[in-house]
Amino acid sequence: MARSGPDVFRSRERRAVFWFLAVAMVVVVAAVTIAVIGGGESEPLPEVAPEHLVDPLPVTRPVSRADIETLRLPVAARGYRMTDVDDVLDRLAAELAERDARIAELEAALAGAQATADGGGAALFEKRARPDDDGERSGD
Repeated sequence: MARSGPDVFRSRERRAVFWFLAVAMVVVVAAVTIAVIGGGESEPLPEVAPEHLVDPLPVTRPVSRADIETLRLPVAARGYRMTDVDDVLDRLAAELAERDARIAELEAALAGAQATADGGGAALFEKRARPDDDGERSGD
């Protein structure tokens, strides 16, 4: 059984499209390979400058909640850059230690002031409760 004219033409057309796509794919793969390799003495890809913390925590004032909420750490190939994370954590630890020390200082001052106020009130109460020279209590 012989093929008719239109069937033969379709078969040739399909082969031509196949070979065209195969050659185009080889050309694209070769172009990408040459672009990545760089074609010789130069480096394949230039080194990218490492990403650094764009908006670090303020140095001139204490860190606020808004500073922490707006803080964005740069991402590296395997997560966050350890040096930036360590710097932020060290700064926050120092801020918290400073605030804890200030709170302890203020609480001690408040306790001292309350003790003085209570002691002054107790002395006044004792003075009123002590008997006078004639044996009567003052305030009676």
